[in-house]
Amino acid sequence: MADASRPLTGFSYSRVFFEELVDQAIAEARKLGATDVSAGATEGAGLSVTVRKGELESVKRNRDKSLGITVYLDQRRGNASTSDFAPEAIRRTVRAAYDIARFTAEDPASGLPDEADIATEQRDLDLFHPWQVSAEQATEIAQRCEQAAFAVDPRISNSEGASVTAQQVHFFSAHTHKFRGGYASSRHSISATPIAQEPGQGGDMQRDFWFSSMRSASELETPEAVGRRAAERALRRLGARKTGTAQCPVLFDSLLAAGLLGSLVRALSGGALYRRTSFLLDSVGQQVFPEHVQVAEDPFVPRGKGSSPFDDEGVRVKPRHVVADGVVQGYFLSTYSARKLGLKTTGNAGGSHNLTLSSSLTAAGDDLDAMLRKLGTGLFVTELMGQGVNPITGDYSRGASGFWVEDGKLAYPVQEVTIAGNLRDMFGGIVAIGADAYTWGAKTTGPVLVDRMTVAGN
Repeated sequence: MADASRPLTGFSYSRVFFEELVDQAIAEARKLGATDVSAGATEGAGLSVTVRKGELESVKRNRDKSLGITVYLDQRRGNASTSDFAPEAIRRTVRAAYDIARFTAEDPASGLPDEADIATEQRDLDLFHPWQVSAEQATEIAQRCEQAAFAVDPRISNSEGASVTAQQVHFFSAHTHKFRGGYASSRHSISATPIAQEPGQGGDMQRDFWFSSMRSASELETPEAVGRRAAERALRRLGARKTGTAQCPVLFDSLLAAGLLGSLVRALSGGALYRRTSFLLDSVGQQVFPEHVQVAEDPFVPRGKGSSPFDDEGVRVKPRHVVADGVVQGYFLSTYSARKLGLKTTGNAGGSHNLTLSSSLTAAGDDLDAMLRKLGTGLFVTELMGQGVNPITGDYSRGASGFWVEDGKLAYPVQEVTIAGNLRDMFGGIVAIGADAYTWGAKTTGPVLVDRMTVAGN
């Protein structure tokens, strides 16, 4: 058990210091007459190193701290923050938040979470694994990564660089509805972006990337594996061309399929729902996906990048099915958005927690080759460009590149095409989800096959 009076590895401030700081801020607000108060102290630290063509390009160190204070005067709210932890600075910041609340209009939905919703159990999710890597060590790791990319093929002729990052943060927060909690977490990564080019002047040039990101550096892919994967992705794009316009099936690779899951989260989020800017209004109980599709949320995955023992308001979180057998079971709601909708908070202030998109039809052998065979003839998308998604209507139109597939096999690389459809139709048209799942941020899914979209090229 760590000594809470001493700073954790790599930090300047201890948990005990942060608790005292937060308690001081709350006490100051109470003296001014605040109805309720919330306060949180945070410290972050990290290192980021980038090399390009074997040479060190940048070394960045970050260290930041802040104290945020939110004051409620009945249903009026004001907040302020400071990076100065001196007692007088805290008093000024509390006063600023109080004055903002005094002159803010009342909002019936404003206020702290109900005490009945507050998390009382705060389990350890094994989120903190500091990586005491020096700038010299990080540079050597990044160089190994980039060298591995160059070694794959002579056509890997250039690079946009390879990077190594080590980041960690800890916080403590509390409010006057009996919440107290905080924890430390870390996230580290290795990435590379090589450039492939066909021989000869004016030869086709393509770039791609790969990365590995984990809570613990011991779980990262090796630098050599990251570099090789990035190079292979760039090489397979050489010779890309446009394709004709057609209505056909589209297979989204795992990284892009996680973006489809992100579109679902945005459509089911409280802010979009109470503003009526979502194409999935009043969708609880509706069949939005085929019966084989499931979406699960689990905040308690050990070392998960979306794991947390409570949400940003200190509200209790729990595993649940967001979509069961294709039917929407619930939204992503904070206390405020829930009150605006006349519903209960779902513990999602701050976002979703470890979402997994899966299919009851997926078999263990449904790797990428199997998914290409299910695609048959159509487009396998590996990169998307632009932000052509209308959250109100669900209309979807984005630039894309990838591979044209014929008879279940990659035929040739494709670029400068547009894929278009509507997210409701796309969700309803998911016919298969691959078994080789990948986690992008806090979202996990395999490749997703949609039965029909418009692909526009020449």
